[in-house]
Formats: sequence, C-alpha cells, structure tokens
Amino acid sequence: MDQKPLRLLACGDVEGKFDVLFNRVRTIQKKSGNFDLLLCVGNFFGSTQDAEWEEYKTGNKKAPIQTYVLGANNQETAKYFQDADGCELAENITYLGRKGVFTGSSGLQIAYLSGTESLDETAPAHSFSPKDVSSLRTMLCSASQFKGVDILLTSPWPKYVGSFANSSGEVDTKKCGSTLVSSLASSLKPRYHFAALEKSYYERLPYRNHVVLQESAQHATRFIALANVGNPEKKKYLYAFSIVPMKLMAVAELVKQPPDVTENPYRDSGKEAVGRKQIPAAQEESACQFFFDLNEKPGRKRSSTGRDNKPPHAKQPRKPPQPPGPCWFCLASPEVEKHLVVNIGTHCYLALAKGGLSDDHVLILPIGHYQSVVELSAEVVEEVEKYKATLKRFFKSRGKRCVLFERNYKSHHLQLQVVPVPLSCCVTDDIKDAFITQAQEQQIELLEIPEHSDIKQIAQPGAAYFYVELDTGEKLFHRIKKNFPLQFGREVLASEAVLSIPHKADWRQCQTSKEEEEALARRFRKDFEPFDFTLDD
Repeated sequence: MDQKPLRLLACGDVEGKFDVLFNRVRTIQKKSGNFDLLLCVGNFFGSTQDAEWEEYKTGNKKAPIQTYVLGANNQETAKYFQDADGCELAENITYLGRKGVFTGSSGLQIAYLSGTESLDETAPAHSFSPKDVSSLRTMLCSASQFKGVDILLTSPWPKYVGSFANSSGEVDTKKCGSTLVSSLASSLKPRYHFAALEKSYYERLPYRNHVVLQESAQHATRFIALANVGNPEKKKYLYAFSIVPMKLMAVAELVKQPPDVTENPYRDSGKEAVGRKQIPAAQEESACQFFFDLNEKPGRKRSSTGRDNKPPHAKQPRKPPQPPGPCWFCLASPEVEKHLVVNIGTHCYLALAKGGLSDDHVLILPIGHYQSVVELSAEVVEEVEKYKATLKRFFKSRGKRCVLFERNYKSHHLQLQVVPVPLSCCVTDDIKDAFITQAQEQQIELLEIPEHSDIKQIAQPGAAYFYVELDTGEKLFHRIKKNFPLQFGREVLASEAVLSIPHKADWRQCQTSKEEEEALARRFRKDFEPFDFTLDD
C-alpha cells in the first residue's frame, strides 16, 4: 500500500529572527503548498530582541506551521526552557525537551538531543552528558526489531562526519563537533540527521549503516548541517524534504542504496566514546629514518620528514610493524632494489614494477611494514589515496586510464599495483568485463562492491583477498578461501581483451637488465615531477 509522504522543513540556528524565518516559510508554502512540520536545530533564541519573541508568546503573532525546537546551547538562553520534558512555548511552537523520542500520528519517529556536549556526569541545563546519550540509546536500541529512527535532531555536528565524504568546507570535522553525537548517530541509524551551530551549510553524501558483504543491507543516513537564519552570505538555512515513516515502508524500498553512498564515518574508528574511555587517535608511524635523495641534481638534500625545509613532527611517532624476516619492499631493508624507487612520500613510496606490464607500471608501497591495505594506519591510508589520485591525473595527461589491484595472498608486504591502460585500447567496461569473465572461467567469485566503500569494512586484518579498483571508482572484490592464481590480475590486464600482451602475464618473463631499469626509472621521475605532491611547500 502506497503511503503519502510527509512534507517537512528543517531549519538551522534561528537566533531570535522569528519574523525572517516564518515569513520565509509562508513564502515557501504559498509557492509549494503546505508542509506538515518545521524542525529547528541549533540556537532558537538569540541573546537579544526579546520584544520580537513577546509578539509570538502573547499570541499577537503566530507561527504558520507546527514548529518543534531543541533546547538551549548556552546559559544565556536556558531561561526560555523551564521544563526539561518539553512544553509549548507559544502557539504552534513546541520545545521537544532535553532528550527523547517524538512519534507522530503517522508513525514518524524523531529522536532529539538538546544542548552541547559536556563530559561531566551532571551536565548543566544547556548541555548533555555521556549518561544522557547512553540512556537515549538504551531507550531506543533495546526495543525488539529496532532498525533505526527516521530523524535525529542535535544542535552540534557529530565529530568525524566528514570522513569518507565530500568536503565539509570551512568546518574541520576532525576538530569540530561532538564525539557523543557521533556515537549516538552510529547507534540510532537515523535516515536524516540535522545539526547546526557552525553557521555553515553542509549536505554530506549519504552513508551506509551496514558492513558490505558481512551484514544484511540497511537504510542509508543523510546528514545535513544548516546555517543560521538570515545570514548575509545567503548560506542555506532551510531544508525541505519528503519522508515516509520507516515502519510503513517495504524493506526492499527502505534499504535501497543511493548511487553515491559512502562508508559509515563513525565505524571502526575509535570515535564512539559513550560508556568507555575515548580511544586516542593513532599516532603517526615513524617514516623518517630512511629517506634518500631521488633527485640527481647535486647539492639538494631531502629532510627526514619527507618534505624539503619542513620541521620534523613534534610528537613521538609510533614505529610501524616489523617484518618477521628480510623484506623486499620495506624501504629501510637492504633487500630493496632502490634503483626502481621513483618517488618517496612521508609514509609511502612509488617504485617501478619489476617486469612490469608496461614501462610505467608502478607500485604504491608503504615505507613501513604492512601486509595489506586493511592493516594500514590512518596516515598511511591518506597518503595512499593521495598517490592514487595523483597517478590518475598523471596517466590521464598521457592519454591513459589506470587500474589498481591488490592481492593479499602469499605476500608479506602490501603492493598496490597501478597499471596504465591506453584510452585507445578499451573502455572501462571492457576492463571490468574482462575481470568478471576470467573470474567466472576460473570459478572465482568476484563481487562488485559500492563505489565509496572502504576495503577495511569488508576484509578483516589477516584475511586473504583480491581487490580491483577501476578509474571510474568501481571496485571488485574476492575473498580468498583456499587457492588463488598468483598472476590473476596481470593475466586479465595482459589478455587480448585489454592490453593484448598475453606473453607478459608472468612478470618473470618480462625482466630486463638493471641498466634498462635505471633508465626507465630516470624517465618516469622526470615525467612525474610536475605532478609530485611531495615537493609542495
């Protein structure tokens, strides 16, 4: 049975500009028809202009729509919210309360948390404590068959919400926001989460609430931060949307994933802090003892931080895991064929592949000893992504697209293979089809995973897997359970369907002399230099 969607409006900090807000709502309703509710997050009252509020409080003026607001975020405005359980402030304007769940007659479920974060056990009237968050979580999550809530209203942004996502603009989500709100959002799985306070508009890409290939599909969450009413920069402060209550939706429709869905920004990050000590951010690994100058011009030295003329890290770095024995790819190891190294960053380096499929087939490798992408620290992952993006730009400038693959099976050190494919050879769909076809022929289950997914959400540390990333962002994944052909990635790319060089499927058949390798490395360094982000000031 089709359910008519509810039409809602959400608003950022009103800050006492009631006339501006409600006149805008009237204009919208006159143009687009009536809405069912207006939900206000952030600071509803300002520090002055009580006269304007008196007009609404006394009934001389009336809100044109049923309006629900959150409580105070500072001591100054706490006087307006006398009842912690919520109350009517004026006709059509209702204070929801300090925390709780509002369920409408339609079945729409709105969870709310008023105030700003306080880590004190007894929070002031304008704040919430870990205990408040824990009780709200328990109230909802302990219910049988709990799937999530339709809407979550908080004033602060959740900390880290920008992870795996589009840019949050001038707001640094690693520094701003509340870890308690992050934890609450992670548990309550709202379909929409609204916040304010930062005087900025940010609509994050939707994120998933399940682990791909490990859990059943769940609905996605959309986080929207709204600016302050009447701001001179004309940033968006009012957001209109339609929603059918979760409990009235068919499961298949509810869990349908948007095409631009990303990983959950709060999962597996040590960011949930309620009811336990907050886990400190991982320290940077030590990657500054074994740099050597790749530039052959005399007189230039490279600093130990991997950047020229930059101060060393102030904090004591954590050493990366140590290899169990000699490693061909740890940069500090005497086993490394250093003449193949073509670029060095702070945590990673690039090297030409020995016996490469082409002269510019390269590897992205961590400087320290890590077995797979799954085991990388956050700092290393960030630089791997930077190398991937830079190589894509580099190869695109040369009329090529690149294919990346990793085989975490019978290998001891992460080798992320980056193979350029001339645009004239084939299109990306041909490459994808080649991988899928050859996988089927060899009875390999190669699954497509969502574009913005994080491999760490799919494979556990120590698990064997094969992984491909295409230039479009499409990704293919195989969990290795028993045996796996070691040259599979090369075989597919060397095949007639892609590069048409089947004789190069085995790297051992493609080796050249050290002198030739040195010449290829010199040429790659020269060509890559205009794209080299490690030289940036």
